[in-house]
Amino acid sequence: MASRAQIDAFIAQYTPEIATQLRRARADLRKLIPKGYELVYDSHNALIFAFGSTARASELVISIAGYPNWVTLFFARGKALEDPQGLLEGTGVAIRSIRLTPFSVLKSRPVRDLIRQALAAQADSFKHAPALTTVLKAISPKRRPRTRSGQKSRPPPNSRSRGRDA
Repeated sequence: MASRAQIDAFIAQYTPEIATQLRRARADLRKLIPKGYELVYDSHNALIFAFGSTARASELVISIAGYPNWVTLFFARGKALEDPQGLLEGTGVAIRSIRLTPFSVLKSRPVRDLIRQALAAQADSFKHAPALTTVLKAISPKRRPRTRSGQKSRPPPNSRSRGRDA
């Protein structure tokens, strides 16, 4: 299980703007997905919150990833989605994504329709899933900076000075 403090520390590595976007996107997906698993990966390239009906990575449906300059929404089986607006990016076998710039695109009707499609395709699996459970799956020992060069992030709570003499 992942603790709220761990997740807050991961998010705090980003600029306030990206951290806010990650929190909002995560909260939105958690509202849409009340059952199943939220898998958290603090990977080399990004902080990822992935959602599926089981705790197996192979059964993930949708995820968000925080990068230094933006947040991206990923669809694990995005190639199969109907995308009349042509929003989905990617050329791989299955995964498609949408860079959420501007961030407000997450609330747009076409993006909401894609999210609904992705979840509807796995609706039966989610029906049998437990209440949404957050699981910390991986923490990469080496990570790229979570902010653009020259920008400051807030230090994680456990590394802040607590009145100790230097």
